[in-house]
Amino acid sequence: MKITSTTAHRFAGILLIECLVYIAVFAILTSIGLATFYLCWNQSKAVVYATDDISAALRAGERWRADMRSATGPVLLEQSAGGQTVRISEAGGEVIYRFKASEVRRERSKSQNPDLLLSRVKTSQMSVEPRDGVTAYRWELQLALRRPETQFPLVFTFEAAQPKP
Repeated sequence: MKITSTTAHRFAGILLIECLVYIAVFAILTSIGLATFYLCWNQSKAVVYATDDISAALRAGERWRADMRSATGPVLLEQSAGGQTVRISEAGGEVIYRFKASEVRRERSKSQNPDLLLSRVKTSQMSVEPRDGVTAYRWELQLALRRPETQFPLVFTFEAAQPKP
């Protein structure tokens, strides 16, 4: 059987069309893979940021509870237009917690530089709850979300008790 030049061109045309189809399928699969990769990348960054915020909030809450447990005098809660201030009397002076401009800061009365406990705070409310034999304090805290991929609010409640003298 002898192949003529028209038959050879027809086979070459089929191979070119097959190559174009393979290139199109490869491009589609590559774009789907890259889109999935970037979706996973953004979600993992959101998880990392959320865990960083959670650990920072837990450290701040434990610091606040330690200060409340070591209180030797009354705890004063002050509300102002700019935020809330909590004054905790201790043996070595006074510890002050301030919530202002989306930040919670802790400072000692003798220190000039307040420590930044938390930034990106959406709400912070400390309250007193008298109970039988003790005075309980509650700190309700909500952090602002850093990434829109985070689908749950970061809300915390810390409680501490101070025995009545």
